[in-house]
Amino acid sequence: MRGNEMDSEKSLIVFQDKKIRRLWHNDEWHFSVSDIIAILTDSKDELAYWRKLKQREPQLVTICHGLKLPAKDGKLRYADCVSTRNAFRLIQSIPSPKAEPFKQWLAKVGYERIQEIENPELAQDRVKDYYKLKGYPADWIEKRLRGIAIRQDLTDEWKFRGIQEQKDFAILTNEISKATFGKTVGEYKKFKSLKRNNQNLRDHMTDWELILAMVGEKATTDITISKDSQGFNECKDSALEGGTIAENTRKEIEQKTGKSIVSNENYLHLTEKKQRKLVEEQAKEDRKGE
Repeated sequence: MRGNEMDSEKSLIVFQDKKIRRLWHNDEWHFSVSDIIAILTDSKDELAYWRKLKQREPQLVTICHGLKLPAKDGKLRYADCVSTRNAFRLIQSIPSPKAEPFKQWLAKVGYERIQEIENPELAQDRVKDYYKLKGYPADWIEKRLRGIAIRQDLTDEWKFRGIQEQKDFAILTNEISKATFGKTVGEYKKFKSLKRNNQNLRDHMTDWELILAMVGEKATTDITISKDSQGFNECKDSALEGGTIAENTRKEIEQKTGKSIVSNENYLHLTEKKQRKLVEEQAKEDRKGE
């Protein structure tokens, strides 16, 4: 693996089933201000809320950094971000019943990151715990974690070979997906009834789908290195070749088993189950306080 940049798997973190964009900058995490506001206020227009907050407390501008984060359209755009320390300052200015649990969570995230730098295996343990909490089977979790590692190797290789724009990563990923499964990531999400942008396709793949996604990306990585592919066009050619290897594997398995691997199954029921559990746990806590 080359470089020390974080890929998209690590640039998102979850608080109460809501995702927050973050970026590793100047040796510490920086979090999206608008995402924090969206969580604390449930505002439908967090950017408008942020504008009003800056007008009311102009000193908040001084604690922010303009950093490039992936926007809804997949492109990298400048957004106001705060470090962990300054996030606490921001939270103090936002009246919210979620403020205290969010501060506790934020402190835990910062501490975990320091530990993970010293021992990278802890990061994998944290991801494993996340999927266990959601109710995924243990054997599925192992495949998902292996897929994350293979994906990291591939994106590191692409970065090393000149791929920088988020849209280019998306195009290359779609080349592999289209060849492997006959669908782009967007088409696949629609096929699996995943309607929200923050729903990760791979969190809803079957075992065979995860395995073939790994085959396509591992083959792409090895072909890219073997051919010394440089720049977008050469990396795209290698991505197509890697995806085609996975496609041939899929078709042979389907021919032997008589079953389609491309499935519309998803794990949305696990998310719903977790949400119900959180509501029940919160109700118990509320009763304790009565």
